[in-house]
Amino acid sequence: MINKSSLCQQAVDLLKKRIISHALAPGQRLDEAALAMDLGISRTPLREALKILSAEGFVHIKPRRGCFVAELTPGDLEEIFPIMAMLEGRVAHEVAIKATADDLKRLAALHEKLEKHAAGHDVDRYYEVNYVFHDALQELAGNRWLQHMIGDLRRLLRLSRHRSLKLEGRQQESLAEHRALMDALRRRDAAAAEEIMKNHLLAQLVALRSMAARQEAA
Repeated sequence: MINKSSLCQQAVDLLKKRIISHALAPGQRLDEAALAMDLGISRTPLREALKILSAEGFVHIKPRRGCFVAELTPGDLEEIFPIMAMLEGRVAHEVAIKATADDLKRLAALHEKLEKHAAGHDVDRYYEVNYVFHDALQELAGNRWLQHMIGDLRRLLRLSRHRSLKLEGRQQESLAEHRALMDALRRRDAAAAEEIMKNHLLAQLVALRSMAARQEAA
């Protein structure tokens, strides 16, 4: 049960966490009565929360049908990843220019964890550290607008049922891309870092396409 203050925003935060964690599955129809009871609130703040989540792309409200958890389509991924590539490419560009020696040591420590998890074929741990690595890059870039836009898109991408790293060989490809990125950052080659990061994001899209094609063929 949530507290009575800021009911709507608390409901937004809790539902968003459940959607991102897939506790509420993509495509699932939301039962307003059950959710209101579960959260300990009335339907009025719940409906306001659902409107906010709809505006942010986490749910779809369909007239006379109800409210459904958003599910990213292949078309959504085709539109989102090129934008992510541009934004994260710019992040890498700025980090190559701004990062201090200590900043690079911090990134190198995270990269070593990626190496370790890749060697152990631990995709889940690799995924977690990879997420932290990209967060660290955004922080070091020091551009709050980039952080805001990337954050919104990354949250939406977590609605996807698939992880590109699950594709055979993709983890090792990702690691090689990270090695190249670290090399460019150490050399302070902003243009190379930007291009490597763009290609890194687009490679994820290619992997997701391949996974979708295999699933359809199965």
